[in-house]
Amino acid sequence: MKTITIFNNKGGVGKTTYMFHVAHLLARKNKTVLMVDCDSQCNLTAYAMRDEAIEKAWNEDGNSIYRVIELVYRGIGDIRKTRPTPLSEHLYIVPGDLFLSNYEDKLGDSWNSAKGGSEPDLRVQSAIYRYIKWVASEINADVVMIDLGPNLGALNRAVLSSSDYFIVPVAPDLFSIKGTENLGSKLVTWQREWQQCNNAWAGDNLDLPQGKPIFAGYVIQQHNPRNNAAGMTKGWQIFGDQLENAMQQNIIGKLSSSQIISWADGSYNLGKIPNLHSLIPYSLNARKPVFDCNNADGLTGAHITTAKKSVDHFNAMVERLLELIN
Repeated sequence: MKTITIFNNKGGVGKTTYMFHVAHLLARKNKTVLMVDCDSQCNLTAYAMRDEAIEKAWNEDGNSIYRVIELVYRGIGDIRKTRPTPLSEHLYIVPGDLFLSNYEDKLGDSWNSAKGGSEPDLRVQSAIYRYIKWVASEINADVVMIDLGPNLGALNRAVLSSSDYFIVPVAPDLFSIKGTENLGSKLVTWQREWQQCNNAWAGDNLDLPQGKPIFAGYVIQQHNPRNNAAGMTKGWQIFGDQLENAMQQNIIGKLSSSQIISWADGSYNLGKIPNLHSLIPYSLNARKPVFDCNNADGLTGAHITTAKKSVDHFNAMVERLLELIN
């Protein structure tokens, strides 16, 4: 089982849309996929589930990510071993929860003591990691895909640092490029501090992450496409041409070689997903991928053809991910 986190500390780059679509396609390849919504804004959950199902997940006996770690947050127990919500034969989700943001303070307050080897605080830091390992085993998941909010706070430190791989969705704009600047440095710091945690822990009954996620590449999104070498308008291309250098300087150049994947073609660009414009609201409303939307979901005319063909944007990325999973 592999854990892949989808992350950029700049918001609005389409990371949830990317993950939702790729997860569906992996499931259609007969891979068992577990999506985990660790963004307290719950965009992935709203995309995948109806309101009544979300409310059920948020109940006291529900299976949202907050309910999973609630007893750890309250200091009266450990993780709840609840099963995820099935979406299809091979696709599951651990629903997000607005209350997960409360856990951020707990993680921040306990970090220094965790680095000193305090078991209660190490249990706080590793709770989500330990639950994901358990639940992935329960459903025999081939891959876990985790959605995170756009920040470099304590929650994302705990989750991103415990992943096997991470992918950075970016838009070809200045703000998205700037959003990568702190990420590499943060990952270096987090890895060093997780090593402190592991060195300080003297017990043998607590599974802790190593804090060394591997950079698997980036995905360019939300540009306006054109039939040229860059695949985008000249305006978007101004920043699109800067993305590879930004990744090299801000992430690859700062991480150790053991935290950088080695693709056969040497490229870290996993693909491009153009701006799908008005197709996204139809997809959100139907709670299914764009390429599955049709006239029953309100599409008409050329929109139906465009929606169906949108699967082509994701196929090459799915093949790359299959290499990681296999």
